[in-house]
Amino acid sequence: MTPDADDLAPRSPEDLAADFSRPLPPPANTHARTRRSGPFTVVEVMGEIDLATAVFVAEHLDAATARPESDVLVDLRRADFFDCSGLRVLCRADTRARDRGGRLRIVSDAARIRRLLRGAGLLGRFTPLPGIPGEVG
Repeated sequence: MTPDADDLAPRSPEDLAADFSRPLPPPANTHARTRRSGPFTVVEVMGEIDLATAVFVAEHLDAATARPESDVLVDLRRADFFDCSGLRVLCRADTRARDRGGRLRIVSDAARIRRLLRGAGLLGRFTPLPGIPGEVG
């Protein structure tokens, strides 16, 4: 078969089902990237997250919470700044995950993130994990 013929070859129902159950994450950008770690979809957030940059995180969280029963970890350990725009994106993604039978948790060991969550009244909703479960380091 030629490479073109491979592209046109019929696909099995199992192949098609696998494609729909695992949507591809958006490409990494300067503020977010998505990866798998065991059973978790991990969205790593980097840099300054504010009104101008929260959209870059939102596209990754939208993809991560699109599947039913997704278990999403938002890793904020590399976020230098995170404001209420970032909190809005987290709340929206958390609602999407819950509506689909999944969950969203954050990973952060920074006192400033804990203070932000407490001040916004969200510490009960997003109790930070100190690291990614199952990862060493």
